[in-house]
Amino acid sequence: MASVASAAIPRSQADLVAFVDWRGVECLNQSTSHSLDNALKQGYRDDDDLHLESDADEQLLIYIPFTQVIKLHSVIIKGPEEEGPKMVKLFANKEHMGFSNVNDYPPSDSIALSPKNLKERPVNLKYIKFQGVCSTI
Repeated sequence: MASVASAAIPRSQADLVAFVDWRGVECLNQSTSHSLDNALKQGYRDDDDLHLESDADEQLLIYIPFTQVIKLHSVIIKGPEEEGPKMVKLFANKEHMGFSNVNDYPPSDSIALSPKNLKERPVNLKYIKFQGVCSTI
């Protein structure tokens, strides 16, 4: 049975979770009881009782390396309208970023999320900026 998230992926595209290099995945500010695994890993991300949450403020910094170079066309984000993210900034091929230096770099794309976007609908990115992606923040 396909997950809701994978069912929303257009036929010519693929869920990139199989290409994530899990050894290098990092999430700064994540709550220990509501970690990044809940949002990304198959089996966890389909459970509405599991979610990713910050332990400090509304900001999270997520680093996702891939096992091969990928092309990133869109992202799917799920969350409650009242508590889900409002803004997502993506940085292609940037490593070792922290809260102290994230504002030193322009994002490859910024997404202002509407309540409609938080219902597992693909949000298209500036595709030209995500052609040879090894990692994303």
